[in-house]
Amino acid sequence: MRILFIGGTGTISSAITRQLATSEHELWLLNRGTRQQEVPAGVNQILADINDEAAVESLLADMRFDVVCDFIGFVPSQVERDYRLFAKRTRQYVYISSASAYNKPVRSHIINEGTTLANPHWQYSRDKIACEQLLWRLYREEGFPVTIVRPSHTYCERSVPVGLHGLNGSWQVLRRMMEGKPVLVHGDGSSLWTLTWNEDFARGFIGLLGNPHAIGEAFQIMSDESLTWNQIYATVAEALDAEFRPYYVSSSFLASVAPAAYDVEGNLLGDKAATVVFDCEKLKRVVPGFQAHVRFDEGVRRCVRHILSHPECQQLDPDFDQWCDRVIEAQEEARQRLLM
Repeated sequence: MRILFIGGTGTISSAITRQLATSEHELWLLNRGTRQQEVPAGVNQILADINDEAAVESLLADMRFDVVCDFIGFVPSQVERDYRLFAKRTRQYVYISSASAYNKPVRSHIINEGTTLANPHWQYSRDKIACEQLLWRLYREEGFPVTIVRPSHTYCERSVPVGLHGLNGSWQVLRRMMEGKPVLVHGDGSSLWTLTWNEDFARGFIGLLGNPHAIGEAFQIMSDESLTWNQIYATVAEALDAEFRPYYVSSSFLASVAPAAYDVEGNLLGDKAATVVFDCEKLKRVVPGFQAHVRFDEGVRRCVRHILSHPECQQLDPDFDQWCDRVIEAQEEARQRLLM
């Protein structure tokens, strides 16, 4: 197949790119080339800003693809642009949506592709829902051959997944563990969450490409492993050879006092604070043999080894660190006053 990725070097797409690069398929990436050093040999590139529609149209010329996948489409106007560019250039258009679009607060912790889409807490998720609605209309009315994929929390070696972090990613949370400081954990840490290693996600995703049973359908791709946030953080601490010192704070309180830039309402109330267990049987019917192989304890050890050996992954965040300390201090002061 001849496949085009819009993006192709992110957390999710980089693993898919690497796997397709070793296959018989012809892979093209359309992006700005900011991570060219990470593009495998044999992968073709179209260096352009996808938002410059006229320039992209000119570069594409008479090119045709079996599959076009957009990993960086976030709002309906971008999907409309893709339709104009690729409606006559592809046999399948794969849109990467988000499992955060599923109904919040959840009515059932078992989530499948038929679960209602609604998220009052996160604009990001509402925009993804709007993109899906537009694509379903184009499929019904215009025959646009769409497939929608809804990832949840997919991670790779570049960053350890945590529930709450600042603008510079998760490294500051790891630093707190390594320094023996308490780590903020939303709620009481008992809600269930699912984490998926990006190479496992890639295998399921590739099975949908060029698959006639995927046209006009939505799929979620996740591991079957569900862990509490206490287990997740404890596993991270063990990989760091550090002590896990949880400090529990209500998710709604964290959302009310966090800097707006952290988007805690969306990330927690609209996503990670809810117990969810994903049912991926639909994917397994369409992609026989799919199974996630990397347990979280294995994946997080890979992350820690990579991050500790790559200083560029160690992005300090003193503002987040100080904010964590202030939250803990404020709650402790409140507790002491109530005990007087």
